[in-house]
Amino acid sequence: MRTWTRKLALTTLTLLASACAQALEPRSLLLSADRVWTGEGKPHAGWAVLVVDGRVKEVGPESAIGAPPDAERVALPGKTLIPGLIDLHSHVLLHPYNETTWDDQVIKEQVEYRTLLAGKHAVDTLQAGFTTLRDLGTEGANYADVGIKRAIEGGVVAGPRLLIATRAIVATFSYGPAERSYRPDMEIPYGAQQATGVDEVTKAVREQSAHGADWIKFYADYRTGVDGTSRPTFTLEEMKAIVAASHVSGRKVAAHASTDAAIRLAVLAGADTIEHGYGASEETFRLMKERGTAYVPTLTAPEAIGEYFQKHVRGGTPTPAMVEAARAFQLARKLGVVIGNGSDVGVFTHGTNARELEWMVRLGMTPTEALRAATVVAAGILGKGKELGQLAPGALADVVAVEGDPTADITALRKVGFVMKGGKVYRRP
Repeated sequence: MRTWTRKLALTTLTLLASACAQALEPRSLLLSADRVWTGEGKPHAGWAVLVVDGRVKEVGPESAIGAPPDAERVALPGKTLIPGLIDLHSHVLLHPYNETTWDDQVIKEQVEYRTLLAGKHAVDTLQAGFTTLRDLGTEGANYADVGIKRAIEGGVVAGPRLLIATRAIVATFSYGPAERSYRPDMEIPYGAQQATGVDEVTKAVREQSAHGADWIKFYADYRTGVDGTSRPTFTLEEMKAIVAASHVSGRKVAAHASTDAAIRLAVLAGADTIEHGYGASEETFRLMKERGTAYVPTLTAPEAIGEYFQKHVRGGTPTPAMVEAARAFQLARKLGVVIGNGSDVGVFTHGTNARELEWMVRLGMTPTEALRAATVVAAGILGKGKELGQLAPGALADVVAVEGDPTADITALRKVGFVMKGGKVYRRP
């Protein structure tokens, strides 16, 4: 009994200490480093960032900033301050397929287990400098992302700011676990919400919106061909209905699409972003540019899949899927399509999201372009350009410090030494 009482007392003291630490957290912090990159132009030496009540108050030469006398001063020598990074395509409820296959995660892992595991993924992601995620589907975990988002916002668990898509929408019998792989008399969990026809897809949008979806995601194609190749799943009318029901509610739409035919249909239907887009033709990318449809290339996913299932060695000869992804990315960039950073993390290890930016640079972007894709551009795609993706007065204080200068060497993003989200410090040197 005495041991139990002692443990309870220690737990209580720990909780009280944590609460006191939060209560005593200074209202003002002055952050200084060797350089500050605001999201625009080049890094500025000798600059600092003043944070007051969770927002950026001032950015500029440290000598010119009027910090309050009680401001906590945080010096970060050798580092560059940058805006908190954004990943537009994540799955916090998945983990790498070489650990557990996608089918087994959906069928065998309890939703409760997956939810708790997602909490760890959220912590790892925030510690890596990614302060905002657009999470595109629970992959069979129902509406678990709603609870995860609430837990992060309530301070139950540390994690990035989440914009969620809940279950995602697929054409009936057009997703996984694939029916052909299992006995037809088995009832198995499905990776997304099935719908057929204009009425059902409209109802699915409204149902997911009511449950807490910030974005609506639908699968414009999937591996439904006779030989297992990807084919469009929804008709143009069905896609237009999804977009119309989403947009009238103020929600944007992300379309999973890898074939040129499906990408074109999704763009014509009014989707706001195309995810993956590996098979897009020049004509289709020109249509995307004309209509302002953003492209989220998820370059790391084909590399990870190649490593797991095709004996690909990182840095070695690329697989055909990697070659196709590289072609699409380089063509989209050449044509001036808006490209946002989105990695499909969950397919690979959470907290290593920066691999996507390294791929962007490897395929032709400058480090600054890649950083913008994960900050200013990504924030614009989310419709949150005034609050996220930049270090500017009035923006939310999402501030990250990395060793060295990421505008010169993108691999500097691997060395995160300081993380702030919304004015709260989650990582210090």
